[in-house]
Amino acid sequence: MDLFEYQARDLFAKHDVPVLAGEVIDTPEAARAATERLGGKSVVKAQVKVGGRGKAGGVKLAATPDEAVARATDILGMDIKGHTVHKVMIAETAPEIVEEYYVSYLLDRTNRTFLAMASVQGGVEIEVVAEENPEALAKVPVNANEGVSIEKAREIVAQAKFPADVAEQVAEILVTLWDTFVKEDALLVEVNPLAKVADGRVIALDGKVSLDENAEFRQPEHEALVDHAAANPLEAAAKAKNLNYVKLDGEVGIIGNGAGLVMSTLDVVAYAGEAHGGVKPANFLDIGGGASAAVMANGLEIILGDPDVKSVFVNVFGGITACDEVANGIVQALQLLADKGEEVTKPLVVRLDGNNAELGRKILSDANHPLVQRVDTMDGAADRAAELAAAK
Repeated sequence: MDLFEYQARDLFAKHDVPVLAGEVIDTPEAARAATERLGGKSVVKAQVKVGGRGKAGGVKLAATPDEAVARATDILGMDIKGHTVHKVMIAETAPEIVEEYYVSYLLDRTNRTFLAMASVQGGVEIEVVAEENPEALAKVPVNANEGVSIEKAREIVAQAKFPADVAEQVAEILVTLWDTFVKEDALLVEVNPLAKVADGRVIALDGKVSLDENAEFRQPEHEALVDHAAANPLEAAAKAKNLNYVKLDGEVGIIGNGAGLVMSTLDVVAYAGEAHGGVKPANFLDIGGGASAAVMANGLEIILGDPDVKSVFVNVFGGITACDEVANGIVQALQLLADKGEEVTKPLVVRLDGNNAELGRKILSDANHPLVQRVDTMDGAADRAAELAAAK
């Protein structure tokens, strides 16, 4: 889950990363009182989860409370790279910025470790620094068991060649930033810029945080950080039913048991769809190992509720859950939906393989549901689902 800047600022403050004061508002008039509380001048910053806000006109200085209202009026509702601005942060103005740096921690999936990155060339997109001047970006692996002590932080500072007059401040900030990263179960914490200001302080002026949604069970307070207004309604409904679902831009609804199988199914459907006008998968939905009637009904309800879906491909490999249980689940799921008054009108193509596959196929054949078609190979089923979607 990616956070807005104001949410990242709040997490930084919680863990003693030095930040400037700020508050978020969603009406222009509220900018007046917020600016007055900050001493009469402020920075008005669009809150969208995308970079390039400044270049797009989403960050403006306000010398007076009245000017803050005007700037908030300009920014609220504007479009920045396809993101509509619904909130702005009224932030304390920084003393004169002398230098801008970059620091971050992230999960390095490729090397199965954590990574610290730091550069004395901050204030610009770090991808630009990495491409144009790679030696200016220090990359230091962090052992998960050891973390970032002050000694490790000094190592990062030395590799990034921070100036001596700020080196110890930056090291201390790196320790607190690691504390934020670990205690909040983050996948990324980034400060850009980390600025040295005229009075000698080093302050986090802008931050980016991405939290690990798999850690929600031990981070219940993170629920308050969810941007429900921007959430896809189908994904929100699936989450409420404890389904692993991601909406995609396509026409064939996908249900499978196991993330690997579902990923393979997406590829097979996309390939088959090329022969049927470019039909694509409409979603990722992994129902896991326990494909009960209730779970199957929940999955079908989500997928059939997507107006983009023209057909559904149920692809199951029986293992812990045998195919006869899955077949019974499909039949009962369709009946459950009918009993709830939810008319099913989209065709379902079902492929069963693995444990008790023959029995599962017989159950589907005996049920003879008019919308269910059984195809015994993965490629054949994908082609049929794509063909049905294209015909709608």
